[in-house]
Amino acid sequence: MPENHSQKQIKMNIDPNSSVKQKALKINLDSSIFGTFAEIGAGQEVANHFFKAGASSGTVAKTISAYDMGMSNAFYGEINSKRYVSEERLKKMLLVEYNQLVSSLRNKRPENTCFFAFANTISAINYQKTNESHGWIGIKFQLFPGHEPNEIIMHVKMYEKDNILQKRTLGIIGVNLIYAAFHYYNYINSFLQSLMDFTSRDKFEIDMIKMSGPELSHIDNRLLCLQLVKNKMTNVALFDSKHNVNTPSDIFYKKNIMVIRGSFRPITYVPLDMLNKGFETFKKDNNFGGENTMLFCEISIDNLLKDQEYDEKDFLNRVDLINGLGINVMVSDLKYHYEFVSYFDIYKIYKLGIIISSITLRDLFEKHYYKNLSGGILEGFGKLFKNNVKMYVYPSKQEGTDELLTSENLIIEDESIHILNYLRETHKLSQIKNIDIDKLNIFSKTVVKYIQEGNSEWEKMVPPFVSENIKAKSMFGYNKNQKDL
Repeated sequence: MPENHSQKQIKMNIDPNSSVKQKALKINLDSSIFGTFAEIGAGQEVANHFFKAGASSGTVAKTISAYDMGMSNAFYGEINSKRYVSEERLKKMLLVEYNQLVSSLRNKRPENTCFFAFANTISAINYQKTNESHGWIGIKFQLFPGHEPNEIIMHVKMYEKDNILQKRTLGIIGVNLIYAAFHYYNYINSFLQSLMDFTSRDKFEIDMIKMSGPELSHIDNRLLCLQLVKNKMTNVALFDSKHNVNTPSDIFYKKNIMVIRGSFRPITYVPLDMLNKGFETFKKDNNFGGENTMLFCEISIDNLLKDQEYDEKDFLNRVDLINGLGINVMVSDLKYHYEFVSYFDIYKIYKLGIIISSITLRDLFEKHYYKNLSGGILEGFGKLFKNNVKMYVYPSKQEGTDELLTSENLIIEDESIHILNYLRETHKLSQIKNIDIDKLNIFSKTVVKYIQEGNSEWEKMVPPFVSENIKAKSMFGYNKNQKDL
């Protein structure tokens, strides 16, 4: 029986002091790995590493660069997207190249051959340095001879301001991906970390990655993208309401965005009312129907990791419940609100609405949140309230009373009161009205406490869809056999 590549991983482990050349050479010397390279937009930087390493005839069947759009269409067919640097184009490249390779060489190569097709389509920085540098990189590959192929695709953003430097980094990423696909596919965190070998985060980021195929079907791509954030390989992971992972550039492009930040363990009636009433206020403020607006629940990595009960299943439970209600999910490592707002600067969004409670608004005036900024609280609020940003404030109950705390009666007892008054006068704060006051005493921690105690009162605190799924899937410590109190 042919040796599989998880076995090879042990005896072909890369020394941390090795080089990109040694990785490429180890692939070249493995007689069972054979494939093609199709690279568009930044030259043949990945293939060049395999040529320069030596013994490339053991790996390279063909290399190709189809720069002209007409030639690209001739090779790979028309695409629906107007953007040639797109996931759709990458997937067509991989499919065409892989099928052509296998149909041409299946009966001419040794029986132990595992075929692969590597492809990328890149928008490298232009001469004027005015474009967004990003691209799609992927590999379609067999892990066992004769098996159906697996596929890994990822989106990268390039940060170096020099075309030559970007090409060099792209070549390194490509070699890392090919090596990891064959040797680290069973060790996902090692797989991801190895993509950064011989390079660094300041040069690029991977903001989305997806795996599929017979040997990779057990991998949940949402967990994969969560690991990108945990490993500081990107700031944000996105999951749309259909449970798919997405790139920020695709999902944010020319959209209005409304976000509420929290733990959502689980999502209750309160954040739902905040989103619904906040969206109603947003539409009135902006005098439009809201058709181009996307709603997000954002969970910070800090929020995930501080919960002692956190595990991957717990995380997916939260995402599934939010997605099931038709709401998109963000996970980020952006701790402070001013960092969160600044993240959107590079995306061409129209309006950004952030829904917060009045207590959170009060907390924003705590000066210690801005100790890392040279301009202190003034710089922080300058970053928070840019021209296209507005905060939608949801009332909270005053401590010990039934009186509501709002943006209109909030009192700041120091010199920062002038900032608050300015925000009011310039309509940067919009008070959410007509809220469901009866639900203000609901907290996620209380829901989890009741669930684990067997107290059925929790079912009144969440929508029916949420309670049904918690019970059906035994989420958050729910015990089907436990009698209600």
